[in-house]
Amino acid sequence: MRRILVTNDDGYRSEGIHALALALRELGAVTIVAPTQEASAIGHALTLRRPLRLEEIDEADDRTYAVDGTPTDCVNVAVAHIFKGLPDLVVSGINKGWNLGDDITYSGTVAGALEGALLGIPAVAISLRQTRGDYDFTYAARAATVMAGAILQHPLPGRTFLNLNVPKGQPKGYRVTVQAKRNHVTSVAERHDPKGRAYYWIEEGQNDWEPHDRSDYQAVRDGYVSVTPLHPDLTAHAALSAVEGLAFETPAQLNEMNGVK
Repeated sequence: MRRILVTNDDGYRSEGIHALALALRELGAVTIVAPTQEASAIGHALTLRRPLRLEEIDEADDRTYAVDGTPTDCVNVAVAHIFKGLPDLVVSGINKGWNLGDDITYSGTVAGALEGALLGIPAVAISLRQTRGDYDFTYAARAATVMAGAILQHPLPGRTFLNLNVPKGQPKGYRVTVQAKRNHVTSVAERHDPKGRAYYWIEEGQNDWEPHDRSDYQAVRDGYVSVTPLHPDLTAHAALSAVEGLAFETPAQLNEMNGVK
């Protein structure tokens, strides 16, 4: 039976991760390893300066563990000390709120799947539109299961994983998309404590998304599940020739700068 690792950045108590785990049972045996506390917008952070605690949660239907760290920590602890090897699949989510376009660089949800891909494991990140009131994870859980099953049957190129974003309600279908681009203005509010000392709170910024017919943002706005293949290679390949044309110091110039004769 396939071994499936489910993680997230909302914490092991999140309704989204349990809805996802339940749906994924049709593909194999599910184990949840997720942060003890919410770890949203933490990106691909790895905890290196303190020890991590691993706690088994007894009351859950699936095998469930909590790690007092990041989603990236969770994947690594799971591989090393729970699975004691690589699982067959990593699925991260279901996040309460989209992870689209440039915002994926902040996303702990996407980072969980990214870490799986770096380890050579098929991986999917799944996020649902943020709403007021109760969430219906039904369609997002189904989309994650469908796409996870598809990449298990037809593996993606190495170090590639899928980022899924799901609209509210029943989707019209699936679209293969690219990352949207946006002009983002971050709002940083200055406030003062009772002693008059300033502190700062990063708030939701204003987004102006660039139009693009094939973007993930446009897909979810049109009511489709956005399916974006991602990989960790951040090299700007189109800029290599431009960088090669820049002026570099010669070895003689470097020696002169360092006082070498």
